[in-house]
Amino acid sequence: MHEQHRPSHRRPSAGRQRGLTFFGLLIVGILIALASLVVAQVFPTYIEYLAVQKASVKASQGSTVAEVRSLFDKAAAVDNISSVRGTDLNVTKAGNAVVVSFSYSKEIHLAGPAWLVMKYEGSSR
Repeated sequence: MHEQHRPSHRRPSAGRQRGLTFFGLLIVGILIALASLVVAQVFPTYIEYLAVQKASVKASQGSTVAEVRSLFDKAAAVDNISSVRGTDLNVTKAGNAVVVSFSYSKEIHLAGPAWLVMKYEGSSR
């Protein structure tokens, strides 16, 4: 006679269960919190970049360099732009169109000696 092999219906032991431990959950939570802090500091600089881009397009409607810079400074006052001034703009002509370009960087202190440097540049074209 042969013996039939019966499958064992044992519950998996606690050592073999898979999942996230409390320590693992704590590490994931800390990483998400740190990433959120960095994003919270970077997001306003990006919003300011969009405002600078919009102001440079408005300023490109000027016909002289002084007028372009004045238009930009007025738009910067309305949009609360502090990183770029009218004197920082590079004003050129391409055919009959005025092209306003800009370039600047923002430094974000992370911790200790660590800094994040965001470099922004753009033009009205």
